Amino acid sequence: MTNRLAETKSLYLRKHAENPIDWWYWCDEALAKAKAENKPVFLSIGYSSCHWCTVMEGEAFSNQAIADYLNANFVPIKVDREERPDIDSIYMQALQLMTGQGGWPLNIFLTPDDLVPFYGGTYFPLSPRYNRPSFLDVLSAIRRFYDEEPERLEEIKEEIFTILDRSAKLPRVDLALDQSLLEKCIEACTGIVGRTSHGPSFPMIPYAAIALLGSRFTENTKYDGSAITKKRGLDLALGGIYDHVGGGFHRYTVDPNWTVPHFEKMLYDNGQITEFLANLWANGTTEPAFKTALEGTVAWLSREMTAPAGYFYAAQDADSFLDAGPGEPEEGAFYVWNFDELQTQLSAAAFQELQTHFFIEPDGNFEGKIVLKRRASTEISDHLQAALDQLFTERYGGDRRSLETFPPARDNDEAKHTDWPGRIPAVTDMKLIVAWNALMISGLARIYGVLGLEKAWDLAVNCTNFILKTQWQEGQLYRLNFGGEPDGIAQSEDYAFLIKALLDLQANNPTETHWLHQAIALQSEFDAKLWSVETKGYFNNTEATELLVQERSYQDNATPSANGVAVMNLMRLFLLTADLAYLDKAEQTLQAFTTVFDKSPQQAPSLIAALDWFRHCTLVKSDGDRLKALTQTYLQTTVLKPTAELPKDSIALVCQGLHCLAPSQTDEQLHHAITASMMRT
Repeated sequence: MTNRLAETKSLYLRKHAENPIDWWYWCDEALAKAKAENKPVFLSIGYSSCHWCTVMEGEAFSNQAIADYLNANFVPIKVDREERPDIDSIYMQALQLMTGQGGWPLNIFLTPDDLVPFYGGTYFPLSPRYNRPSFLDVLSAIRRFYDEEPERLEEIKEEIFTILDRSAKLPRVDLALDQSLLEKCIEACTGIVGRTSHGPSFPMIPYAAIALLGSRFTENTKYDGSAITKKRGLDLALGGIYDHVGGGFHRYTVDPNWTVPHFEKMLYDNGQITEFLANLWANGTTEPAFKTALEGTVAWLSREMTAPAGYFYAAQDADSFLDAGPGEPEEGAFYVWNFDELQTQLSAAAFQELQTHFFIEPDGNFEGKIVLKRRASTEISDHLQAALDQLFTERYGGDRRSLETFPPARDNDEAKHTDWPGRIPAVTDMKLIVAWNALMISGLARIYGVLGLEKAWDLAVNCTNFILKTQWQEGQLYRLNFGGEPDGIAQSEDYAFLIKALLDLQANNPTETHWLHQAIALQSEFDAKLWSVETKGYFNNTEATELLVQERSYQDNATPSANGVAVMNLMRLFLLTADLAYLDKAEQTLQAFTTVFDKSPQQAPSLIAALDWFRHCTLVKSDGDRLKALTQTYLQTTVLKPTAELPKDSIALVCQGLHCLAPSQTDEQLHHAITASMMRT
């Protein structure tokens, strides 16, 4: 028997459809039920490719005793964080206040009358282990506390709500948006990227991006941004976080040495990492491993993550099945290798080649298995490529050159019962998320601009055209798409990231100016729907009136903050259109977050990057061919605008916001003018 989650479109929610728990999805009816029956809400938030979400679903959420107690004493609600990032953001912040850390699954308890959280955690085991109590013990303790300690409950609620409300409203401080503030903020974020990890290693691309953006100023700080970002790029391109056989990046590694990943592949990571690596290359760090990883990720995206209609799927699971038997999926099963297996499948020469270039030991590096990790950033020789191609064939059951598309497994049943020619693949979450597709479009556009890879451009354009045609209808942008049907009102990150993607398409192919017209139209809608007239900046979501607070995203996490990206978009639109309204909105938004710059800049690298754009915005006007050549260079805060109207005997005109410099008559003068503009104080 299934519960009501079987009716939903979300793969994550449907994974819980056979739980004995009487799950609700987030809706007015569920919230009204909790209030009418005076039952605390048990809110559980996760996503389809989350490993520990999968573990908890198979353990605690499938246990009848837990289900009986939960159904009798709480109103259990499941939320897919990828569908509702606005809900996830509020309660993740609350969990971090309560415990000092976050993560998924996010399991949190709310009072029914006002949805204020009062207790939370992440993974709760079926039986006590990992120094964690059993889930049933947690449930009984929470219900007892709710019934017997109302005064203490109110104290906790008031404290948490006060902090959440203050964080959402953010009182301003009198702070000059000057060069010294910018460099102080850049130093704070660069230090985070450069510090040595003693635990899991995350890409943290918003931080790496600000370190690269600010690397031109590091002579004034204690950190070498160029060296730090090169190391981050090599960790990503050489480490086990990159799939050296099939392409694409996993979400993070569980160790400080970038070796053993959590194996899920998220579209948002791949979009950001590819843009970062392409910018590193454009900045002069032309490591062979960067190009290999960029080309491999484009191939993976085309083969496994692109719908026939042109958009990109959201994610691939960490876990997959070894066979069609009754067992549970195993983490990394699709990706890892046995030492003996490698020796058997490869010729002696190919195995030797693999050992020369990868860390391969008989005992492995992951539960006795081997995650491939490269030793050095060198060109892939023909012999090494042949060995990797043999591993590709073993995994996928087909030749790399002929296997242009690899069909996704839509759920566990399809994964187990399809006659796959190679290994059983991980399940793919096939929904479209506009924000994540936009991040991938930006990455592909930058690969094209830097490396000239036509396949990357074609993928980016096809995806963009699908979104503009299908997801943007009658003045409304839709966040999601399930099987060709748009769904879910767009949130601030969808608008901000898609506008950025449109501007990135033009930036990397400057003569295609129609992308700018689309960006202008979408920005107008963004302003009308989500701009905060009173506090400035952009709300995450103005449609969900039941939410505890109305947040304006400014903190970066696995993805950039919507307001940080929005300000950079506004500055680019100002330069391209000379419309001062964009400049005014950019400045107002930056002023709205002066408390963040003053007290906690390390939370907001994208806002810091926006401040850099505000202070150093640079416009280059020239002919299309010269601008096309400039796309291959990393020009941190510069916009390219094609024009045939230049002063006599000049090749380009460089402008700094509201005024222009003397016309450039040579390429040397042009590059000097651009550099000086981006360094002005």
